[in-house]
Amino acid sequence: MIEVKKNNFFLNEEINTFLKNIIQNKSLANGYIFYGAEGLGKKQTALQFIKEIFKQSSPNENVEEKIINNNHPDFLIIEPDSLFATKSSGSFDLEKTIKSGSEIIKIAQIRNIKTFLSQKSINSEKKIVLIIDAHLLNEAASNCLLKTLEEPSNGIFILLTSKLNLLLDTIISRCQIVRFRSFSSKQINSILKEYLDTSKLTINAKLKLEDLINSANGSPNQLLKNIEIWNDFSDEIISKLDSPINDSLEILEISKSISEKLEIFQQICLVNLIQTVWWRKTKNVGLVKKLENLKYLLRKNIQPRLAWEITFLEILMKDI
Repeated sequence: MIEVKKNNFFLNEEINTFLKNIIQNKSLANGYIFYGAEGLGKKQTALQFIKEIFKQSSPNENVEEKIINNNHPDFLIIEPDSLFATKSSGSFDLEKTIKSGSEIIKIAQIRNIKTFLSQKSINSEKKIVLIIDAHLLNEAASNCLLKTLEEPSNGIFILLTSKLNLLLDTIISRCQIVRFRSFSSKQINSILKEYLDTSKLTINAKLKLEDLINSANGSPNQLLKNIEIWNDFSDEIISKLDSPINDSLEILEISKSISEKLEIFQQICLVNLIQTVWWRKTKNVGLVKKLENLKYLLRKNIQPRLAWEITFLEILMKDI
């Protein structure tokens, strides 16, 4: 497990300052959309924002603990239905969950918001609703949410999404967008030095930290997840994928090994790393596109072993 020296590792200071000013100036909007790629700290920042709002009304309450334990009477969190059900069963692992398209936020969950807002606030001036992965609202739920946003109420809505284009334009127009931008490699390096105990940061000897940072797509959070995943890879797999494979028999062997030994989410992380390493060595755009298509096939869970074989063979034949 990677040890973090400070609790606010994933908080974006610029956004945090902006949100604190909103609270201090008492200029809270009825709705916010926290938008940005996965792993940029949207949820952690939202929870910090919610905590600060509640603390203004109840400075002596143990607000943080109640929010973390999801038992604050004026706070409601909405998550995609199938993910929430799995979490309740005790077998939920978000890091290993690959969204298959079956996870949605249903209208019944949004109707629950109406019931929640119809009740008087207990410890604060306003109630707060946090919607995780708001882009997974189905059509009926989206329309229901829109009506709820239009009606005057004592609620503040915070929607988290990595796919703004999947939200209704009318929902977007009723919310203030807070954009989370990806970090540069230089910024991530600085964050690692400031927040991590690098003496305890173990990285597979065959991997370069620079490649790991570049393959994290500007997300410090994703970098840490990936390091833990990549450290589980065997040296055999990593060494054979140091550069494009030029032997068809070896392609069949490594494709079989990858598909049998790694879960789909691990395979996708591996493709991200391969893209970064091979781009650094070849600067071949077509090659990167082939690997991008491989990630698409893996997410769809379309015969992973065959997907690896075809991708590597096409690259070998320079069909790019």
